[in-house]
Amino acid sequence: MENPIEIRLVNQWDSEEIVALYRAGGWWKEEYEPSGILPLIRGSFLFAVAIDSGKAIGMGRVISDGISDGYIQDLVILPEYRRRGVGKMIISALLEGCKKRGLGWIGLIAEPDSERFYHTLGFRRLEGYVPLIYERED
Repeated sequence: MENPIEIRLVNQWDSEEIVALYRAGGWWKEEYEPSGILPLIRGSFLFAVAIDSGKAIGMGRVISDGISDGYIQDLVILPEYRRRGVGKMIISALLEGCKKRGLGWIGLIAEPDSERFYHTLGFRRLEGYVPLIYERED
């Protein structure tokens, strides 16, 4: 019998497994320190891990003020688990956790070609707004 994939909201997890997920998403830089993973998890409003046979195979997190707004980020699934509903499971758990905690505004910035996925989960394009990132170095 196959073990079902489980989604857990956590405040700690094996750093190397989370680093592997960041690498799978193309978001890990070798100058980053794995010791920063635990503070990253604990500093998140919510941190969800998708687990198969005890191993993290996906993750996502919410950063928030805890009162009004939440931002979903860092959704990543190991390549061999993609297109199996794991991302939907993670987003659903994060949305449920945000709603239970009273957040009324939940947003994210979608990667190119992922907009349809988020539409199926209730997200819509935020017309008239442009995502920006600070890059100026003084």
